[in-house]
Amino acid sequence: MKPKNVQNDHPLTVQEQYLRKHKNHHRQVAFLRIFLLGIFLILWEISADAYWIDSFFFSSPRRVVLCLIQLWTERSLPMHIGITLLETILSFLLVFVISLLLATLLWFSDKLSEILEPYLVLLNSLPKSALAPLFIVWLGTGINTIIIAGISVAVFGSIISFYTAFHQVDPEKEILIRTLGGNRRDIFFKVVLPGSVPTLLSTTKVNIGLSLVGVIIGEFLAARRGLGYLIIYGSQVFQLDMVISSILLLCVIAMLLYLLTQSLEHCSKKHRN
Repeated sequence: MKPKNVQNDHPLTVQEQYLRKHKNHHRQVAFLRIFLLGIFLILWEISADAYWIDSFFFSSPRRVVLCLIQLWTERSLPMHIGITLLETILSFLLVFVISLLLATLLWFSDKLSEILEPYLVLLNSLPKSALAPLFIVWLGTGINTIIIAGISVAVFGSIISFYTAFHQVDPEKEILIRTLGGNRRDIFFKVVLPGSVPTLLSTTKVNIGLSLVGVIIGEFLAARRGLGYLIIYGSQVFQLDMVISSILLLCVIAMLLYLLTQSLEHCSKKHRN
């Protein structure tokens, strides 16, 4: 009978224990999330059935499901969801492109960055909901106005974040590129931009939510389609089941978009490693 090779088996056992502990942790977190959501829905339904809350104003899970089924059978729900998703994704992509281009321009021109920085901070601090009526006057009602509203909520903070990330790269790497004969363009594309990828990706996770917020603000004021329109329409005709259903759908969409950007961030980390 051969003795076990404890020295070789022990590292593998430790690794297996770590992986098992890691998986169990994620399972517990997922279970608790679902459990808390289930408890909330059950208490909500019981409160409505027992008349602890007025279901006309607060609705109930059953009424929300029936409202969603009705909207789906009328074939209006997929259209409203699709419009909001399209506007959000277009706003998000334009925010990323505009932010990257302007932050790059500011990095290459120190004088221009000194001139524009206070204006960017000022524009970022403005309440974007106050700008939406101006967009309607300037651009009229339609998808263009809503996309601009979505861009306005996220773009200024995104430019500042991108530009700040460009200046947080290891200066020793920049010195190394200069020592090897590289110019400012080489420093940016070989050191600054690759080194800023983690910050850029983390900023996009915030931007996707802000773009959705801006789109909903635009739909409140200038839309005849979309989940924001359903919320306003439902509140005007006192169909609060429709309002709450649309809000819950927005929560689901926001979570799915966040998970999508998070998966892109994880793929980028694996690629860099």
